[in-house]
Amino acid sequence: MEGELVAVVTKGHGDDHGGEPIRDSYNMAYTIHFVLGVGNLLPWNTFITAVDYFGHLYPSKHINKVFSVVYMGSSLLVLVLMMSWSSWCWMPNFRCRMNMGLVMFALSLITIPLIDWICVVDGSLERVDATYRVTVAAVTVCGLADGLVGGSLIGFAGKLPKRYMQAIFSGTASSGVLVCIFRIITKASLPRTPQGLRASIHLYFAVGTFIMLVCIICCNIVDKLLVVQHYKQKAVPGTHISHFPDYLPSSPTMPSHVNEPMKGPKFWHVAKEIRSAALGILTIYTVTLSIFPGFITDDVESNLLQDWYPILLITMYNVSDLVGKSLPAIYAMKSIGKASWASMARLLFYPLFTACLHGPKWLRTEVPVVFLTAALGLTNGYFTSVLMMLAPKSVPAAEAETAGIVMAMFLCVGLVAGSVLGWFWII
Repeated sequence: MEGELVAVVTKGHGDDHGGEPIRDSYNMAYTIHFVLGVGNLLPWNTFITAVDYFGHLYPSKHINKVFSVVYMGSSLLVLVLMMSWSSWCWMPNFRCRMNMGLVMFALSLITIPLIDWICVVDGSLERVDATYRVTVAAVTVCGLADGLVGGSLIGFAGKLPKRYMQAIFSGTASSGVLVCIFRIITKASLPRTPQGLRASIHLYFAVGTFIMLVCIICCNIVDKLLVVQHYKQKAVPGTHISHFPDYLPSSPTMPSHVNEPMKGPKFWHVAKEIRSAALGILTIYTVTLSIFPGFITDDVESNLLQDWYPILLITMYNVSDLVGKSLPAIYAMKSIGKASWASMARLLFYPLFTACLHGPKWLRTEVPVVFLTAALGLTNGYFTSVLMMLAPKSVPAAEAETAGIVMAMFLCVGLVAGSVLGWFWII
């Protein structure tokens, strides 16, 4: 989710600060922003890609559909609170917010192997209902942390040149692919037995937790780097995203209006101006989240690939999504209207995926599902990037920031709506 939010800000506030550029020694600041971008979405991807393990423990729970609802809902809640209470007087410091969010990520990830160590006796899980509730609670905490970390990263990188926001965006886009590759390695390297599955999941979540610890180290050194301090000092008041602030609210250099919540009329005025783009991004994520990950991990099956099937489908989606986000560098549509209509045409995925469940026998095979999953990811990545680029550029410069926030909000609403609608595949 935060990868798309990053794209909003990158296009809405893309000008580098004036003056002579300062060298980023060994590209350290860029690399750290990329790592933090990976860390921002890694926990979500870690949970949904472990579908084989959770499906083994809770075969009747539709686990990824539940994960989508609680994760996206809690993340949206934090985002709304951050936009409403922009002063964040109880946690004004970037490092404080990042440390809290990353620690929440790490605790959520380490919870899963701990449950396995404590509650699995003689190969079977004891207290199934209790462990299921703890697992869902861990995903909820992950969603809260996602809103906190993503919002903080956006506000921090808003003070820096565009390349650092792009580094975060690249990290979030790469996160799903990296997690899928690692899950395939851990699963393939151990026996296909309950003990092998448990051992692979211990390693899988332990590595995810370790990456969170690396991110904690990174977020505590990034603002001490010379290049970051240089651009923070040159930051011009009013050019940052006031709703994801990194500065202290009592700073005498910041005008009082910067820390005030956005006024509703202005928000809705800009929303009306870019309504086609906002509707397009809402449709994109409503369609995507109602199908991925819940439908492709819970509802389709393969006798040939068995529990490898959902993992390979998730990998296919993430690779295609990354390709789609990269395509605008080669060719990007220039018409918001056409991009929005193309986004709404993705509603055709509903009857197509339904045919893979209830249609002719040849449509209920692996090849059509793999093809449609790749198309879902490719169109999601491409049209998201295009609309995020075009919307802030279609309004006056003074309204570009508001346009970005409008798009972010409609994107988040689409995430939540899609995760809820995903249940209609089984209702």
